[in-house]
Formats: sequence, structure tokens, C-alpha cells
Amino acid sequence: MKLVLSLALFAVSAFAQSAAIGYPPQGLSVSPGSNMTVQVERPDSLTGSEEVAVVIGIQSCPGSPCISPADYMGQILYNGPFDPQFHETYLPPYDNFTVQIPSSIANGTALLGVAHVTLVGAGLYPFLETLNRTITIS
Repeated sequence: MKLVLSLALFAVSAFAQSAAIGYPPQGLSVSPGSNMTVQVERPDSLTGSEEVAVVIGIQSCPGSPCISPADYMGQILYNGPFDPQFHETYLPPYDNFTVQIPSSIANGTALLGVAHVTLVGAGLYPFLETLNRTITIS
């Protein structure tokens, strides 16, 4: 019974640390070579955590299904610290990253991938999650 309770608490605390992509919206159209803001949100939580990093990548997949960022991040646009802060009272804490879309990327469907790494709980166990958003290169 203790094992089941421990696993349930682990799952709840991990879920409480989940990040989300606040921007860009699904399907946003961007031009090769342009700058784009990627907003990564991390809702406030009662569970202790220490943010480690965020990696943002992009892969072009105009004629075939995109690969999950858990398996392939594509071209890395950002790799570094993540420090979400409250900015507006109606939004969760977030951090904005300005990235440049590669000028050589093909037109069509592209997948923006985000890998979020944090340390969670009193023992600070590592937690990794991947997020994605489909955008259009035009």
C-alpha cells in the first residue's frame, strides 16, 4: 500500500511541475530567417522545485509526419537557463525566449519542440518533459 501511495504522490508532484507552451499558437505562420518568441509557462506549485534548463528545437517535416521531440529535437534554437516569473496576474509564471527560425528551413509544416528539465521535491529528483507545437513555415 505504501508503494502505491508513493507512486501516486510521485505522479502528482511530477504533473504539478509540468510546463506548457504559451506562445506561439498552434499553426502560426513564420518566415525563414525571422525571429519568433517562444513563451514557456510553468504554473506555480506547492511542490518544491528548482528549474534547470529549457531546450528549444525545430524540425522541418513538410512531406512526412514530424518526429516527437522526445526522440528528435531537430535544429537547436536555444539551450540554456529557464527562470519563469510572474508578469501578468492572469497568466502563470513564464519565460520568453527569442529564437531565430533558420533561413534554410523548408516551407511547410515544422514542429517546434521544447525539452524542460527541473529538479522536483525535497530530494530534488530529476524530471524531464517534452512539449511540442506545430507551426507553418511560409
